[in-house]
Amino acid sequence: MSIDPDQLRIVRYPAPCLRSPAEPVGEVDDTVRAVARRMVDLMHEAEGIGLAAPQVNLPWRLFVADVWAPEEERAARDEDGLPWFTDGPLVCINPVLSEPSRDLVPLDEGCLSIPGIAGEVRRPSEITLTATDLDGNRFSLRARDLLARCFQHENDHLDGVLIIDRFTYRARLRNQKAIKQMEEGGRFL
Repeated sequence: MSIDPDQLRIVRYPAPCLRSPAEPVGEVDDTVRAVARRMVDLMHEAEGIGLAAPQVNLPWRLFVADVWAPEEERAARDEDGLPWFTDGPLVCINPVLSEPSRDLVPLDEGCLSIPGIAGEVRRPSEITLTATDLDGNRFSLRARDLLARCFQHENDHLDGVLIIDRFTYRARLRNQKAIKQMEEGGRFL
């Protein structure tokens, strides 16, 4: 498959690619690197903190994340030392999440592929991510709070799961009409 990264765009719900499980990325080559760079650009342009390959109509197990924090907050880490922000964009190829904390923290989430819709989602506050970077090296990172939530949200995309599937009952009710309008409108780009 020939891919022109410059042609990639964020697709919108109900695009079928958002519901399809992604396939593992094979070799980390120049195409994968170019796609990842383009995804970071698209994420930043849309003022998001994460973007998964299915959101740009690619069936790859790859996502990017960039959870920003002001410099003064970066220096003040909690006692556990677990990161809750990234030091610039992070590319995660063939990610695996493990060791979720037992707590489920409610927080409103939005999605670049479902603009204008947000709702409460309960997720573990900590998670361990293991993934491959752009140099082909595996790494592991234990994250908490917003960074852990971002990893879980983006990893859901790789399995065809959207925030609307994870909404609390109240969030589902509150967004029911808007979601139906999106489904009936059928505009993907």
